[in-house]
Amino acid sequence: MIRNLTWSAAACLLLLFAGTGAASAAPFPGPVMRNGDGGWMVRVQTAAGEGSFLHREGAGLAASFRQPAGLAVEQDGTVLVADSRNHLIRTLEPDGRVSTRAGVLYDKDDIGLPLGGLLDGAADRSLFHDPQGMAVGSDGSVYVADAGNHAIRRIDPSGNVSTVAGSGVLGFRDGAGREASFYAPSDVAVASDGTLYVADTLNHAIRAIAPDGRVATLNAKSSRVVEATPGQAVFAGDYRDGELAGALFNEPTSLVLDDKGNLYVSDSGNQLIRYIDLRQRTVTTVAGSAVCHSCKGIYEDNALYAAGDYADGPALEAKFRFPRGLAWTAEGGLLIADSENHAIRYLIDGEVTTLAGSRDRESGETDGTETGARFARPIDIAVKQDGTVLVADCFNNKIRELAPYRLPAGSAADDRIKVALDERLIEFAAEPEIVGTRAVAPVRALGEALGYGVDYDAADGVASLSRDGETVKLQVGQNSIRRLVRGQPEAVIETDTAPFIQQDLVFVPIRFFAEAAGLDVQWDEATRTAILRHPAAIRP
Repeated sequence: MIRNLTWSAAACLLLLFAGTGAASAAPFPGPVMRNGDGGWMVRVQTAAGEGSFLHREGAGLAASFRQPAGLAVEQDGTVLVADSRNHLIRTLEPDGRVSTRAGVLYDKDDIGLPLGGLLDGAADRSLFHDPQGMAVGSDGSVYVADAGNHAIRRIDPSGNVSTVAGSGVLGFRDGAGREASFYAPSDVAVASDGTLYVADTLNHAIRAIAPDGRVATLNAKSSRVVEATPGQAVFAGDYRDGELAGALFNEPTSLVLDDKGNLYVSDSGNQLIRYIDLRQRTVTTVAGSAVCHSCKGIYEDNALYAAGDYADGPALEAKFRFPRGLAWTAEGGLLIADSENHAIRYLIDGEVTTLAGSRDRESGETDGTETGARFARPIDIAVKQDGTVLVADCFNNKIRELAPYRLPAGSAADDRIKVALDERLIEFAAEPEIVGTRAVAPVRALGEALGYGVDYDAADGVASLSRDGETVKLQVGQNSIRRLVRGQPEAVIETDTAPFIQQDLVFVPIRFFAEAAGLDVQWDEATRTAILRHPAAIRP
């Protein structure tokens, strides 16, 4: 005889499992919870872009981009997006709508893609070509590294576009304004005195534009030559710390000023994060390890770039793979868009951790938890006034948001055991409790919250949960969970807590069940809350 019965399940969570709670050096304001790996509990969601390689205005999730490559945040919370292959500066408004701030779609090439150009004037009559990194000045002016035009552009508060420096033709020359030349500049940072710093990427140089418009090169010019293709020699970047005037870079792509007014640099071709002390006029490596033990220096023979890899840990032992966008946090840390590791990294207190993205360097576009989310070549990063982290997820044609996981209302620091599913508390027919070293909680509500149909066969003492061709069976008194998926062999998962009946309720090991259902499981000792999260976000 099979009948329905009100029953519950043991959470089977080690009380020492997660070590969550407030973290003093989090990239977000306020207390932030840590997961069992020691990282911060984060949720990633798409703020704008439906993913198509197109141009469309409108509501954020219905809008489209072509490889967004730069981000900046204005004082009113408006997010600026350098939509590189549409050759436009777009805005993501606080109300979630996407529109165009500057630039025009004026023509297409032979395969139907928008053409860029160089034209100053009113915002709706100006032209850009592959715009990349941006910075907002104290007067509200927006500065753009217009890579395809080899120029630095300005959008003034009235919406007029002008060229600050660069001739429009690639080159490497200092001088005033348009007398100077650049080669595919990728980013710009603006100091409090109005000086602009430029990551002049393919010149392997950091340039400075004084308030009067004069351009100067801060570091040495690389003389390293490699054979890029058979019979073709090209100048490549190089690596040297020390005095700024003699320092060498390899395709620097991003800049950010810290609280002291000094520069962090994504030295992408060297797989390093460098630091320029502008007062001491020195350059040091602050994160990354690209030393090649089998060759002289850090390069294999005839290599354009140092070898990239992936590793968290002490800053000078960490590894990156073409780190790009940088952002400075209120806690004094550095956010890094680690582009070819498809991850968001965080440098603080001499340690590098992965904030979001796959530890296996998998690309994708999934929203969800810190380890469940996926990116595809994230290129830039910015921080909103409320601490939300924004990512230009270039190859997904999306703008993503990272925010800390917050316990739902009702997760008070008291003696009650609580269970949170994503961002809501589950209500149970009986109070959750602790049995031995395990937290237990009613499972009927849990199973139904997860979308399972729930039945209990009192004659056999078997609880069955079924969903989408999957059945999970738990038997009272047996330390195992049986998982049956249509078309696959039965899987048996051993547990250390057997289901039991108490007060006409069936208690079963929830952690094993939750993990078998694909959930991330954490425990917050401060509020005595078991936290169950879908690694991939569930959208209504």
